[in-house]
Amino acid sequence: MSEITVVDPIPDTNTSRALTTSTSTSHHDTSPEPFDSERVPVTLGTDIRRFLRVANRVEPDDPRIAYLCRVHAFEMAHIKDKYSSGRGVRQFKTSLLQRLEQDEETTVTKRKEKSDLRELGRLYRKYKNDIRRYSDSWENREKLANAREIAPVLYEVQQRFTNTACPQGLAETDIFSPYNILPLDHQGNQQAIMQLPEIKAVLTALRNIHGLPVTQDLQNPRAFVDLFDCLQCWFGFQEGNVANQREHLILLLANTHIRQARKETPVLKLEDGAVDELMKKFFKNYTNWCKFLGRKRNIRFPYVKQDVQQYKILYIALYLLIWGEAANLRFMPECLCYIFHHMAYELHGMLTGAVSSTTWEKVMPAYGGEPESFLKNVVTPIYRVIDEEAEKNKSGMADHSTWRNYDDLNEYFWSPDCFQIGWPMRQDHDFFFTNPDKEKCTKSHGTAEAKENRGHEDEEMGLKSEGDEETRILLFLNSTNLTAIGCESYQAMEARATPDEVREKKKWIGKTNFVENRSFWQIFRSFDRMWSFFILSLQALIIMACHDMDSPFQMFDAIVFEDVMSIFITSAILKLLLVQSLKKFVLAAILDIAFTWKARHTMEFYQRLKYVLKLVVAMIWTIVLPVCYADSRRKDTCHSTGYGSWPGEWCLSSYMVAVAFYLMTNAVEMVLFLVPAVSKYIEITNCQLFMKLSWWTQPRLFVGRGMQEGLYTLFWLLLLSSKFSFSYTFEIKPLIGPTRQIMKIGVKEYDWHELFPKVKSNAGAIVAIWSPVILVYFMDTQIWYSVFCTIFGGVYGILHHLGEIRTLGTLRSRFHSLPSAFNVCLIPPLLKNDQARKGKGFFPKRFQEELKTEKNNVAKFVQVWNQIIASFRLEDLISNRELDLMTIPLRPELFSGLVRWPVFLLANKLSTALNMARDFEGKDEYLFRKIRKDHHMDCAVKECYESLKLILETLVVGEKEKRIVSGILNAVEESIERLTLLEDFHMSELPTLHAKCVELVELLVEGNIHHYGKVVKVLQDIFEVVTRDMMTDNFRILDLLCSSEQIDGDTMHFSRFPEPQLFASNSGQQSINFPLPDNASLNEQVKRFYLLLTVEDTATDMPANLEAQRRISFFATSLFMDMPNAPKVRNMMSFSVMTPYYMEEVNFSTEDLHSDEEEVPIMFYMSVIYPDEWKNFLERMECEDLDGLRSAGKEEELRRWASFRGQTLSRTVRGMMYYRKALKLQAFLDMADDDDLLQSFDDVERGNSALSAQLDALADMKFTYVISCQMFGSQKASGDPRAHDILDLMIRYPSLRVAYVEEKEETAQDKPKVYSSILVKADNGFDQEVYRIKLPGPPNIGEGKPENQNHGIIFTRGEALQTIDMNQDNYLEEAFKIRNVLQEFLRHQRQQPPTILGLREHIFTGSVSSLAWFMSYQETSFVTIGQRLLAHPLRVRFHYGHPDFFDRMFHITRGGISKASKTINLSEDVFAGFNSTLRRGYITYHEYLQVGKGRDVCLNQISKFEAKVANGNSEQTVSRDIYRLARRFDFFRMLSCYFTTIGFYVNSLISVIGIYVFLYGQLYLVLSGLERALLLQARMQNIESLETALASQSFIQLGLLTGLPMVMEIGLEKGFLTAVKDFVLMQLQLAAVFFTFSLGTKAHYYGRTILHGGAKYRPTGRKVVVFHASFTENYRLYSRSHFVKGFELLLLLIVYDLFRRSYESSMAYVLITYSIWFMSVTWLFAPFLFNPSGFNWGNIVDDWKDWNKWINQQGGIGIQQDKSWESWWNEEQAHLRHSGLTARLTEIFLSLRFFIYQYGLVYHLDISQDNKNFLVYVLSWVVIFAIFLLVQAAVKLGRLQFSASYHLIFRLFKACLFLGVLATIISLSVICQLSLKDLIVCCLAFLPTGWGLILIAQAVRPKIQDTGLWELTRVLAQAYDYGMGAVLFAPIACLAWMPIVSAFQTRFLFNEAFKRRLHIQPILAGKKKQS
Repeated sequence: MSEITVVDPIPDTNTSRALTTSTSTSHHDTSPEPFDSERVPVTLGTDIRRFLRVANRVEPDDPRIAYLCRVHAFEMAHIKDKYSSGRGVRQFKTSLLQRLEQDEETTVTKRKEKSDLRELGRLYRKYKNDIRRYSDSWENREKLANAREIAPVLYEVQQRFTNTACPQGLAETDIFSPYNILPLDHQGNQQAIMQLPEIKAVLTALRNIHGLPVTQDLQNPRAFVDLFDCLQCWFGFQEGNVANQREHLILLLANTHIRQARKETPVLKLEDGAVDELMKKFFKNYTNWCKFLGRKRNIRFPYVKQDVQQYKILYIALYLLIWGEAANLRFMPECLCYIFHHMAYELHGMLTGAVSSTTWEKVMPAYGGEPESFLKNVVTPIYRVIDEEAEKNKSGMADHSTWRNYDDLNEYFWSPDCFQIGWPMRQDHDFFFTNPDKEKCTKSHGTAEAKENRGHEDEEMGLKSEGDEETRILLFLNSTNLTAIGCESYQAMEARATPDEVREKKKWIGKTNFVENRSFWQIFRSFDRMWSFFILSLQALIIMACHDMDSPFQMFDAIVFEDVMSIFITSAILKLLLVQSLKKFVLAAILDIAFTWKARHTMEFYQRLKYVLKLVVAMIWTIVLPVCYADSRRKDTCHSTGYGSWPGEWCLSSYMVAVAFYLMTNAVEMVLFLVPAVSKYIEITNCQLFMKLSWWTQPRLFVGRGMQEGLYTLFWLLLLSSKFSFSYTFEIKPLIGPTRQIMKIGVKEYDWHELFPKVKSNAGAIVAIWSPVILVYFMDTQIWYSVFCTIFGGVYGILHHLGEIRTLGTLRSRFHSLPSAFNVCLIPPLLKNDQARKGKGFFPKRFQEELKTEKNNVAKFVQVWNQIIASFRLEDLISNRELDLMTIPLRPELFSGLVRWPVFLLANKLSTALNMARDFEGKDEYLFRKIRKDHHMDCAVKECYESLKLILETLVVGEKEKRIVSGILNAVEESIERLTLLEDFHMSELPTLHAKCVELVELLVEGNIHHYGKVVKVLQDIFEVVTRDMMTDNFRILDLLCSSEQIDGDTMHFSRFPEPQLFASNSGQQSINFPLPDNASLNEQVKRFYLLLTVEDTATDMPANLEAQRRISFFATSLFMDMPNAPKVRNMMSFSVMTPYYMEEVNFSTEDLHSDEEEVPIMFYMSVIYPDEWKNFLERMECEDLDGLRSAGKEEELRRWASFRGQTLSRTVRGMMYYRKALKLQAFLDMADDDDLLQSFDDVERGNSALSAQLDALADMKFTYVISCQMFGSQKASGDPRAHDILDLMIRYPSLRVAYVEEKEETAQDKPKVYSSILVKADNGFDQEVYRIKLPGPPNIGEGKPENQNHGIIFTRGEALQTIDMNQDNYLEEAFKIRNVLQEFLRHQRQQPPTILGLREHIFTGSVSSLAWFMSYQETSFVTIGQRLLAHPLRVRFHYGHPDFFDRMFHITRGGISKASKTINLSEDVFAGFNSTLRRGYITYHEYLQVGKGRDVCLNQISKFEAKVANGNSEQTVSRDIYRLARRFDFFRMLSCYFTTIGFYVNSLISVIGIYVFLYGQLYLVLSGLERALLLQARMQNIESLETALASQSFIQLGLLTGLPMVMEIGLEKGFLTAVKDFVLMQLQLAAVFFTFSLGTKAHYYGRTILHGGAKYRPTGRKVVVFHASFTENYRLYSRSHFVKGFELLLLLIVYDLFRRSYESSMAYVLITYSIWFMSVTWLFAPFLFNPSGFNWGNIVDDWKDWNKWINQQGGIGIQQDKSWESWWNEEQAHLRHSGLTARLTEIFLSLRFFIYQYGLVYHLDISQDNKNFLVYVLSWVVIFAIFLLVQAAVKLGRLQFSASYHLIFRLFKACLFLGVLATIISLSVICQLSLKDLIVCCLAFLPTGWGLILIAQAVRPKIQDTGLWELTRVLAQAYDYGMGAVLFAPIACLAWMPIVSAFQTRFLFNEAFKRRLHIQPILAGKKKQS
């Protein structure tokens, strides 16, 4: 070690395990702390960590061994990185070396042997003997695992010191091999999971390598050689990938096999049906791909039947190995098909020993079987293409057309051109060329390799290897770009034709099939049928209204009909109101060509020809139809003079004939729509005839075929009928009359300089009136969809029993039916014919007789119910008392059908029965009948009697006392049997007896032996009450008493007891057995009896916790819904859950819980918001308060409690691991006998290790949970506490797995970093690596979350996959229904099974603030009633909620569970649904299982989330998925797709635009004087029609769009009275303000992203604490999206109000503009209304100071936007920097609207003196530029010259300037009659102009940035922002003076908290509470 250079160590302050660096010899006796084994640098690998961990483990007993292990670890580190060049290596080696120097001398003295070698040998032999001793002992499995981990490490260290192999080395069975689920080596054979027959059967099949070639060439053969080892040897797959997929396939086959096995006896033979099922699932996409490209499958089987199964397993294993190592290529399923196609050919050639017809050698893999050969030669080249193309994205700023995303690269393999790439792949092919700006020339040679490849390709295509030249020439001539033959064949031909070298010019092949163009035209292009339909319908409605039609049948009049038929003419290209149908064809053709121009290189010739022909045909129709129409109108031979019989008035004019031909294609589409089966067959088939017939209509693509449905037609027919009826009646027809009057009136004088005075018919006024109405016409379909969604969704929910159990009262009344419902839903049927036991009737009568069939099912229900209640207690939802009240006892009576119901159902029932009996007058049978009418009362009375009888029989042991007690009980029972109870007993004394019984049971529960006398006294009192006061005939009991003592009956008085007294000790013998025996069952009965006696009415509200109430009610309701029967756990489908995790909170740290950096500490917030749960938690911890928890050392439990109430990873993991707990319990119920069912499941599991092992094995077979935590490696290396928290999760849940990406730096300078996917599990308190799979590069090429999911999906298992976000939760009672949900994949009512199962979500963050409540209800309505309708009948539900279950094998063979292309797939989840639907998947939705989900609770967080969703929808708009769905769906399904996806955001944008169009139209009418002239001259009142239009907008503005489904869903689940109350309360809490504000957010971000791009992920933070946002933060977030627009609307309203007063009433103004006033005020002040403590004066002062500091702070490099206005302003323009020319021109055009104010207002100035000359407007611009340039230039000059050195002079200069401006104004007022009104009007005119100039300057920034204009723009923008901020701040500051405003705000913000009686004020006080 002397040659190693040591540097000073860098102290580690982050880790909890401090390194011991002291070398002092004064503390030799003190045991040093363990060396941190987890901080090993990544560059050194993970092998060193094993030795350090073993050293820490053996150090307490054998410190010398620990020292030797660390020495070996140090040497390994030094060998791997001799020069310590890796990151952190030098520090690590230094620390380790210091520890070795410290331990070197101290450990020698503690050595137990004479030498180190003997010391190693001693300990090594010890653990080796332990391995042999415990190898067959299940009870000592932990010791065995420990020995197997330590022994190999000691063996390696021993080898190092001896330099020779030990004579007694470890056998293979002794070496510990980490495993995931299946221990496949010798050491795992005895584990329970390996003993399952299905596992053994699959292993037998997998290890059958009989007949396979070259098995002797296997490198490092294991004890068990299987088919995977052969594939690894042949193709060079990685060892970790092989091990991972081996286990993967074994579990898949085993689970499929057990479902198909028909015999109960285990047979160790794999079912052929299981293999065939997997073959079908894995290769269905590959088969379709081959058919699509006209290729034969390369999956071929031998003629020998015995070998077929082996071949099938080989093909499946090959695909899995390709998929498992494909990394980012997994997003390209057809690329994987291409790879598999070639490798399957090679595999078949090797298996059959085929000989190449070209080389006459055996077919061998092209890339050989070298280690990592597949990764290096196949995956890496394609990965580089993906990576280089993604780099051109420039973090989302580049245009989509400039780079190829995942879809482009994958779709290249949809064309036969892909075979030009060849195999081995030609690296010089254009596919691998990524730089379009560079040109390369490559050479191709006619080598022997090319000839071999040519032969290979010929055989693949089915060509004769002998060289059928005629066939080859025909293929060559009939193909385009040589696509049919393939690249190698082409090279061979070229080599034969020109033997010389051929130079090829490489080119970038560009986009494939589709180009994502950022344009609003994309909306029209995708949904052109819908827009054309609405445009044509609008024209038809206008024509019908112009003819004053009162009946739709009048349309068939010849004149009207021909006018309506004019919709097929394109004259509307020039006229706005007459948009014709042919615009669709011309525009669509041009758009198709323009938008696909950059994809032309990958298009076939016929596809390009089709686009050209479509353009030509459209132009022809554009000419033909108008000519024919004009000709027919000119002849005018078919028109009649009246409305007669329309059939007789028709004639076939040339125009009608032309229209008939024009509509022929549409007629064919209509016929196919009516017969969807035919249409689907035509699209799916690969028949050449149908392919040619459909060539014109749709491009031939691999996806999007055969998606016709027919369930939604009626829905849309009803909706469209309602929409058009409303539009015709209330929107269009009322405007026809006013329009005619406007056209008749001639206006000659205007109030401004009219630019177009010769325009006739007042066209401007007509446009101003009609434009907003037309916009409303286009968007109000969304409102009608909301209405019909409410109706249909509500009816559907009622039919499916949603909300059947809403309240605790209903639950109590229906509780007796729960066991039978549970039996039907959650207990597997015994026989297959029992599947029909569950009917589908509306009323759940099927549950009534179930108790008669299976009696032990009641016991199973009790087991499950008790586990649910126990989970409530562990989650602190209920207290210990509530636990006792809600638990059902496990008693043998359960098998007889007698259930002892939980006490909360029987609460007060006994007291009621006693009172009833006391006051009852009549016969016994009537009393009994009255009691039996209440089932729970009857049960309570019977149970109390039985319990009292049991207690007395157990307590009383004296012979005399026993006879007396028995006599009394017999008397009671005889009276009941004779129906003479009321005669034999005085019931008035029942309350006294009840009180004495309570006193007795209290003493028994307490069990204090010192209270023996009290027990005797109470028993005597009970005896006296019964015999003296109640019994009418007490002589019988007297005889019993006197039989032992002679007493004169005439003088006997019961007031004096005989000696010795009853129940007292007699002669040293006790008459009672007190305390009672310590028997758990007896104690439970006594405790329950006490509860029955004492529980009052309050127990009827159990549980008191609202969340517990909701969960129990929903669970009970779900049992009455339609769900498949549950199979046994062993026969159920297997599944996995995967959670992507990045850097979010795992657990709240102790510092975070009590930190004062937040507004209020998290711990304080949690204890206030969840007071009942906090109290229950303290009770469970047996502590009084927080200080008690700390003193008891329960900080970790406190962290967990708080974390389980936030949106943390630990909460998600706890919820998902309920699946495993539920499966274990259900497996126990499947195999348990009656005796086991009478014990608690937890007790049985603890007491029976063998049973526990079997349950674990079944759970492992069926369930896997993987967290894809890609940053775990770096977190662990840096000492991040989150890594330790994740490790704690793995330790707490041993079956939890974590997958992460390791980034390893190579020590060699020229080597790139190595990336690996690693799966780890917890073992002995550490993370243990299970699999390591090397990656071709960094995996995060696209969007982060889908890349994270893709990295971890290879480690998941099973046939289904549930994707869960880390802000979600799960519940044990819901986990019990997982078997039913998975059966949906098998119980499909269609020809194909579902591919995605949608589930509902419960939003658990809506319990406190009003905003959280609004968001919760809004989200709940979408994930319930919304998705209910989307799935059925609309068939357009995609993947919205993360609880969805995926058909895992369907999706891993079709691109995965999400898409990852940068920016375009920002909303990655929904694209999984798009992809599944396009590939003919079937998506369903089910509501009987729910998963919890957290949402944002503050306005800023909510706005960021909605902005992100709006950005994602804008990217969806331009995506190929939406385009293909819109084009491939039939018309009505296309409508469903539009209005449920991007249509909502498009219509939100249209509604906002409609308001602007209306106001600017009114501004035009007012300022031009046109409105005044029209009103005064014609007295025309068109207010009614405008009010109708505005009313339609008000629906959206007031939030009713989301309100209607919300009310319906609340009504279904909570009752309609509650729904109405909640809706009214929401409006009182300003819900309309919130939804209107959200409308602005959606419209702004959707429109801006469509125009300029800039979509990005916006982290919301998911904070749990409600906090106050500063004024600066609110301004930064909402300035451009809301405040600017709000000020613009306010300005429009003010100007409109000022200049309409002279001729229009105020009432009309209010009716027209009230909703717009509401919107503008909402957009301006909603952030402050919903800001907690927003009107607190202290916060107001702080906000003002912060605002001034921020607005004046200079920006620059490194200055964040929250610190400086300048930095924020520059960042706010980021979307403009990368915009294209069209987007910039659009921005400039939109900015021109601000100049309208100046143009109109300058002519209304008094100073203009009614001059209408254009020079007045020009002069106004002169004034503007003069003022701005002179003032700003002077100020700038003054700053430069005087501000630094002559500050006083600078101030005087500004004062003089101000006085000069003031003097100018005074002079103008005197000379030119400038009035105060003129000054106000000038402000209204010039302020918008200045803002418009700023916007234009920002759009042209690249041109003016280096000039002085840009500095002027910046100063002007800063002034505007400061002014807007001051205007916003002033009213807030004024309101803050009034305390009542702050109190009102607190009330409406936190009304939910006040309703729950929470103390919200301390939270709002924030840090002040600490004082």
